[in-house]
Amino acid sequence: MSTVFDRLSEKLTAAGVAFTVTRNAPVFTSEEAAAVRGVALASGAKALIVKAGEEFLMLVVPADRKLDSKKARTCLGVKSLRFASREEVEQLTRLQPGAIPPFGSLFGLPTRCDPALGLNERINFNAGDHSVSVSMTHADYLAVENPAPAAVT
Repeated sequence: MSTVFDRLSEKLTAAGVAFTVTRNAPVFTSEEAAAVRGVALASGAKALIVKAGEEFLMLVVPADRKLDSKKARTCLGVKSLRFASREEVEQLTRLQPGAIPPFGSLFGLPTRCDPALGLNERINFNAGDHSVSVSMTHADYLAVENPAPAAVT
């Protein structure tokens, strides 16, 4: 069975976009990831799995920002919003929290991206593993994933 990293690599390669892969010691926080990558914390694309109303979806936010749940509920047009539990995340993605790339399409999840991520020319994220990082341009990310914009931070 192909890994999430394999599926992501195939998706990016098929779209003809340039991306770089780095392997590092496992990292478990956005701060550790930015330090080991030698990049600004803001360039980290943090993938959050949430349950908005009755639907699970992926929210992608810059790693230096926090989800504003009131803003998110308004933006998404839902009354209830919560983070998916660890069990739900693992069931939906087959991955541990923190290892999820910002491509809901890989998991059959709608993707919404905070426009603040676009303040970074390049974005960085874990790619299915706590020790594998991918870097690509924000423009290419938008072109390949086509996430709906959502100001949620």
